[in-house]
Amino acid sequence: MKFALNFPNFGDYSNPKVLAELAREAEKAGWDGFFLWDHMTFEKGSNIPFVDPWVALSAIAMKTENISIGTWVTPLPRRRPWKVARETVSIDHLSDGRLILGVGLGAPDYEFIAYGEDVDPRIRAQKLDEALQILTGLWSGELFKFNGKHYNLKEITFLPQPINGHIPIWVAGMWPNKKPFQRAARYDGVCPINANIPDKLTPSDLRDIIKYMEKYREGNNKFDIIIAGETPLDSEKGVEIVKPYAEAGATWWNEYINGWRGSFKEMRERIRKGPPK
Repeated sequence: MKFALNFPNFGDYSNPKVLAELAREAEKAGWDGFFLWDHMTFEKGSNIPFVDPWVALSAIAMKTENISIGTWVTPLPRRRPWKVARETVSIDHLSDGRLILGVGLGAPDYEFIAYGEDVDPRIRAQKLDEALQILTGLWSGELFKFNGKHYNLKEITFLPQPINGHIPIWVAGMWPNKKPFQRAARYDGVCPINANIPDKLTPSDLRDIIKYMEKYREGNNKFDIIIAGETPLDSEKGVEIVKPYAEAGATWWNEYINGWRGSFKEMRERIRKGPPK
């Protein structure tokens, strides 16, 4: 199992210089991944600073050498897929192929309402599926065109390609909703969460998810199962929390780092302590 950290792109974590420094500390402490949320705003009436995750990831790429970096998760339905294609390839080259792209429908709904975007989950799902086809088509470096319900592209060759020819895509889904997991099965990984927030997925839930997705997986390509949660400073207690998920089939543990969990000082201490190995 690999171990990552995920951060909000707002509040105490809205300064790209601070995020880059935290990423460097995370790499030194033995974490394998460093991921940012992708929000424009969060809730009505909030007056907190935000940072663009792609700008922050540029700074992070320059301050680290080995750690995987990316978004967890980018709501593709409110972003132009060709712009995301350009951003991802740029960060991929800047980081020497360390980028992972997490995607999903997006939440909360207010973030779509505030900017006049489609809030209907069915439309967002359609846009997500089309955007994923566009991303992979543009990344191919071949002549590509697309005619969909929501997006249309003229013939275009999009260069450069990602360093490894492809950027891993992790797809988020809320269990027990089934459609997101059928979608995730077509890509490189799944980021499941419990649809009954704040309830957490159990190792038994994870086994059910993996079993369900096996029906839709094709080939034997590497596929990641990412479970998110919190572990304490005490490494032994952390192992007790993580081990059942690893045994159930999780390949990544993604540690929440945010202001709801603790102060910036407390979260920095958790980062420096390293993963529960």
